[in-house]
Amino acid sequence: MKKCLQRTYMGIIFIFLYAPIITLIVLSFNKSKTRAKWGGFTTKWYIDLFKNRAIMQALYNTLAIALLSAAIATVIGTIACLAMTRMKKRDRAILMGITNIPMLNADIVTGISIMLLFISFGIKFGFGTILIAHITFNIPYVILSVNPRFKQLNHSIYEAAVDLGCTPVQAFFRVVVPDIMPGILSGFFMAFTMSLDDFVITHFTKGPGVDTLSTKIYTEVKKGIKPEMYALSTIIFVSVFIILLAVNLKPEKKEK
Repeated sequence: MKKCLQRTYMGIIFIFLYAPIITLIVLSFNKSKTRAKWGGFTTKWYIDLFKNRAIMQALYNTLAIALLSAAIATVIGTIACLAMTRMKKRDRAILMGITNIPMLNADIVTGISIMLLFISFGIKFGFGTILIAHITFNIPYVILSVNPRFKQLNHSIYEAAVDLGCTPVQAFFRVVVPDIMPGILSGFFMAFTMSLDDFVITHFTKGPGVDTLSTKIYTEVKKGIKPEMYALSTIIFVSVFIILLAVNLKPEKKEK
């Protein structure tokens, strides 16, 4: 009886989590433009998607900003974690508290603050302002992922590498980086996901004619969402699902 209840409970959770996504996937193959009527199976919306220049440009902007901001934030965040390991305990705690503020702060406050900063310096809004804003709010997430790996690091290995002839830079890249790499990758993917998903901060820092997927979909909602958006969302979901499968199956193959 207990197992039956547990399975029922888990089933309900999965229904609430994945029923909307399944509905979206089904609608992406619906020949009819209306969501209330099934007009037959079609792949027309996928073909139209790749012909739509506005959506393709928004997708390019989204991926470019997400990859660049995640990569730059990962480098800056990792350097910050390295610097914090050399600090006193009190100073490190204060700095960690400061870096945690953007994560606890409301996105709308962060977005308006960054927008006002750009205005005060007379910076023209566009691709660059979105990139800077995304790097800014991604750095704390990278620090959150990388910092625990530095705490677990055995500093005697680094010292041994230096004693055996490595320069400090060589010892860092050959000894320290491989040890903290899981944290670096985790921070990168978290930053990439946060950037990919962001709407509020992007909305306040984007310029005219520059759109990401989130802002483009927001604009389309006012006019009525086109079926091409269902197709795009399906492609993104399937791509993420395949990547997750590949990442999770790789360790299992290594263990075998």
